[in-house]
Amino acid sequence: MQLALKHPVLKFAADNWLLTIGLASVLVPTMLLVAQLSWGTEQGAHGPIVVATGLWLLARQWDRIAGAIQPAPALIVALLFAPLLILYFLSSVTQIIEIQGFLMYGLLVTVLYSFVGAKAIRLLAFPLFYLLFAFPPPDTVVAIITQPLKIGISKAAIDLLYALGYPIAGAGVTIQIGQYQLLVAAACSGLNSLISLSAISLFYVYVRHQMDWQYAAFLILAILPVAIFANLVRVLILILLTYHAGEAAAQGFLHNFAGMTMFITALLTIFAIDIVAEPIWRRLSKSETSHAG
Repeated sequence: MQLALKHPVLKFAADNWLLTIGLASVLVPTMLLVAQLSWGTEQGAHGPIVVATGLWLLARQWDRIAGAIQPAPALIVALLFAPLLILYFLSSVTQIIEIQGFLMYGLLVTVLYSFVGAKAIRLLAFPLFYLLFAFPPPDTVVAIITQPLKIGISKAAIDLLYALGYPIAGAGVTIQIGQYQLLVAAACSGLNSLISLSAISLFYVYVRHQMDWQYAAFLILAILPVAIFANLVRVLILILLTYHAGEAAAQGFLHNFAGMTMFITALLTIFAIDIVAEPIWRRLSKSETSHAG
């Protein structure tokens, strides 16, 4: 037991057992609700991966912040903690998980801030931001962002297949190919996984290129077009399966393999961009450095 308590987290929990119990009473029910309502869906399946990798990033960064730890002023902590706690209990009554999860996380970060201070929090900024992807965003926000993209992707798929000679057209929220109809919402539902793709891509970029923030920012900007491209591939597969193999085959793909296809396509595209762009970026950086010298 004494050996186990040498770990800083376990020692902190033992020394502050009352605070630990309070945090657990907020953390456990909220995370169980998040797991039940979000992590079992295609849109939230990345949640457990984000939690595991995010905690790993925090543990990896923890030794680097030892010299920056300075407890925050109690007044500032109280001004942050009190409204968050009130809002959390109000949200727990309504069980609006999109709000409850973020408020719970805000409470945890505020407690961490109270013990380590602002400078240490800044050093932990990326892992703390990355962990937010474990919680589902509001459906209305997702709909506002993805609806124009869904329509644009459907139109691009229709135009491409029409140019290739397929009997295809679109009207409103439907795609007509041959004797079959597809709903735009169903065909483009992979865009709801944009959050998942963004989280995993951010983790990859941070681990590989955190020391070169300019190149990392370039790869991060590539995430959205890559997600759109991957979803276009998904929609084209669904349309072609429907036309050549029938609606039953397309529905089977939609439920079993569509999400996996989109993810594999997107991640391979991110890796390919990185492989091609990194040496070019390095050469340009060296060229600029030599000219500056």
